[in-house]
Amino acid sequence: MQISDSSTRILAGLLEARTGQQLTMSRRWRIETALSALLRERGISTLDELITILVMGREPSLSQLVVEALLNNETYFFRDRAPFDLLQRYALPELAQRRAKSKRLRIWSAGCSTGQETYSLAMLFAEEAEKWRGWTIDILGTDVSSACVDRARTGVYTQFEVQRGLGINQTIKWFEECAEGWRVVEDLRRQVRFQVHNLLEQSPHPGGFDIVLCRNVLLYLNADKKAQGFERLASSMADDGWLMLGAGETVIGQSNKLGADINARGLYRLIGDGRRIEKRGADRRASAAGA
Repeated sequence: MQISDSSTRILAGLLEARTGQQLTMSRRWRIETALSALLRERGISTLDELITILVMGREPSLSQLVVEALLNNETYFFRDRAPFDLLQRYALPELAQRRAKSKRLRIWSAGCSTGQETYSLAMLFAEEAEKWRGWTIDILGTDVSSACVDRARTGVYTQFEVQRGLGINQTIKWFEECAEGWRVVEDLRRQVRFQVHNLLEQSPHPGGFDIVLCRNVLLYLNADKKAQGFERLASSMADDGWLMLGAGETVIGQSNKLGADINARGLYRLIGDGRRIEKRGADRRASAAGA
């Protein structure tokens, strides 16, 4: 099944208009695969026929289904485990001390896809239940895809999805078998909530998140939208909050409000007094050289 250049441009424009994401050349190869199920479901013969329907506006709801099909929803439990280890080693102990009086943490998983990352966070706290007894841990997962958010709320995953990132002991402890596969146990589901949200919109809780995870979302934005995304992330964080990005992402040259933590490389902080972050160290060295 082939798609014309003009149809590809229309799809790219639709995706960017709705989500801010670009349909880069590296992602265009999967257009046919991504939309094939939708074509079969709607009885549409070709991709160009689909584009004609979209342009004519005969089925307004179809455009959102197309956008959601084109999104990259790749995720799995404890994806790239190292960043979660950094949270446990550096971020959580510091926050436990700083929030000892309020005993409350707010955590945001931005671009949570089908929820595995959000439930992974809940598992971190549940595994150390005694340490966090008496605390209010508010974990929010958001995604631009309503279909992904709906699925995340169910907490139901296939055998493959559960095994991808989790060991047998975690599977037995945190899941129960059901007709559709494996469902996250109710105690864990109660600890998280999900909502539809676009990263480029105002933060769900401006200035209040102690930990923000936004992994492999900014990769698909153009330079202007990426800068806007970093602005949104920075504005969402508490002054002493922490940010986790994807393994291939960085704030260097992207934001003047965020810098890498010297001790926990891979985690980022707001630039401020007393913060041991990479950008401040670089600025000090530059000032000394200039003197």
